[in-house]
Amino acid sequence: MRVLAFFLLVAVAEAGADECAALPPPSVTVKQISAPVTVNPDHDYRAISLLSTQEHRTNQRVLGLTRGTARVVFEIRAPAIVDRTRQWECVSPQITMSYGFSPMTVYVAREFPPEGCAYREILQHEQRHVKTYLDHLAALAPELTEALQRRFATGTPARAPVGQTRALLERELQERWMPFVQREMERVRSSQALIDTPEEYRRVSESCGGEILRVVR
Repeated sequence: MRVLAFFLLVAVAEAGADECAALPPPSVTVKQISAPVTVNPDHDYRAISLLSTQEHRTNQRVLGLTRGTARVVFEIRAPAIVDRTRQWECVSPQITMSYGFSPMTVYVAREFPPEGCAYREILQHEQRHVKTYLDHLAALAPELTEALQRRFATGTPARAPVGQTRALLERELQERWMPFVQREMERVRSSQALIDTPEEYRRVSESCGGEILRVVR
């Protein structure tokens, strides 16, 4: 999911060669979106298996599934000064990027009531996936902050012909930085795959005195 908000505040400079010095330095702030995790017990294991097949291309019987939607939001405040000839402008982008997996939903097959052993085993397994999502987001924060600051927190405002700054900034964020951030977020899939090993599938399936195997057979 991509969201872009842009605010441009413009003043007109009356004179002098130091108009841009009146602007604050460009800045970048990176925030992690905090989203509650919802547990959905309304689907049977066949429906959950179909959801998993669409996402992970697995033929396993799936008893639980964790899904997170990558969300990236850029908010830009861009105080600007236009010189008195109205031929050029200097702009100081103040960029805030928020990112996270929202919504995040844990599915547990409805064949297993919440008070039962099987439900607890499946939920505990899915909580490992939730933790992996959250750990991945936390690990990305320094990398994303460094990359965006290197590009935008240059120490001095940018200069461009009047009317071009907004379009250039929007285009770069949409075409370069949103895909970059989303790609970095999607790298979590390799870590998630390490949890869903054949051994772990077998352990969960055979837990609770065979309760799960009796259902899926």
